[in-house]
Amino acid sequence: MPPRINIPPVTRILLIVLGLQSVLSAAIRYRQWTAHSEIVIPYLNLVPQLSLIYPWTFLSTTLVESNIFTLTIACLTLFHGGRYLERAWSSRELAKFLLITALVSNVLCFATMIVLFAFTRNERWTLTTIAGTIPFQISFLVAFSQLVPAHTVTLFRGLVSLRVPRFPILYMGLVTLLCMTPILTSASFFLANFGFLTSWTYLRFYKPVFPDLETSQPSSLRGDASETFAFAEFFPGPVRPFVASLADQLFNVLVAMRLCTPFSPADLSVARGETSFMQRGAPGSARAEAERRRALALKALDQRLHAATAHSAPVRSQSAGPPHTPTASTPAPSTTGPTVQTQPGLVGSQTAMTAQAEGLLGETNYNPDGDDGRSG
Repeated sequence: MPPRINIPPVTRILLIVLGLQSVLSAAIRYRQWTAHSEIVIPYLNLVPQLSLIYPWTFLSTTLVESNIFTLTIACLTLFHGGRYLERAWSSRELAKFLLITALVSNVLCFATMIVLFAFTRNERWTLTTIAGTIPFQISFLVAFSQLVPAHTVTLFRGLVSLRVPRFPILYMGLVTLLCMTPILTSASFFLANFGFLTSWTYLRFYKPVFPDLETSQPSSLRGDASETFAFAEFFPGPVRPFVASLADQLFNVLVAMRLCTPFSPADLSVARGETSFMQRGAPGSARAEAERRRALALKALDQRLHAATAHSAPVRSQSAGPPHTPTASTPAPSTTGPTVQTQPGLVGSQTAMTAQAEGLLGETNYNPDGDDGRSG
């Protein structure tokens, strides 16, 4: 009997809606296809000139792919990225994160198309279809950069070594290249950029942080003030100071417009108090680290007990008399109680998340203070 694939509820719903809407879009295009016109579906996809009377398209259009290549990439991204983040954050937090990313990215892309039409008077901008899971894909990469910022992914048998925060910029460059081909439309370029900015802004300033019961961390803490998740950390070293200076200026403007608020002393103290094993955004970071250390200690104790038992067994078998009864001077090794393998819930959630990230991103290693790798 084949193993059952466990897919969390939000990820499962997204995959089902993506498949149904993409198949429906393909069927409509097939029936209406002509060699002399481009087919648009304003009640399913977001088309700036035609979709204002269909407001639901600002959300539905994100789960529509127009060709088999992008549909395959979208399914793989949602399956792996959605499962990982939903288990790390909870279904509610993942749904909120994807809803904000998709809605804000589509609205900004819609407004950009209108502005370009106003300046150029080229109707092609308002008839461009805004669709696809690109905001979801770039938001997953940004979220991974927050959860495992110090991990390095090795590709092509060690020829390329990249830290996780480099992947969003590489993805945006790949989308830019594909926009020059029939695979992606010009709207995909704007979706990638707006998706990157929206997801980072939400995770940096607004996403609630899971309260840690073993620390004095306030339950209302939001965002991520750590230096490893600063905007400049997504860029290579040579341009990082320039990007950091520009980001500071933009942040001051957003604070003046009351769109963002500066980090409080509690935010900064929590960020400075993080260890290399505790990433913000993971539930119960300090508790997970304590459980991880306790599991390692129990495993070492269990191995010593097994070694002592195996060493004393041949001695007892060579004895001709009755079995030796332990006394106060010769205490018997205690073998009662469950071993580490049967202790429920000892391995921390951070260890499990790291193992899932390695399975998703390929061969990885942890290097919090090292260089970015050969191409970083």
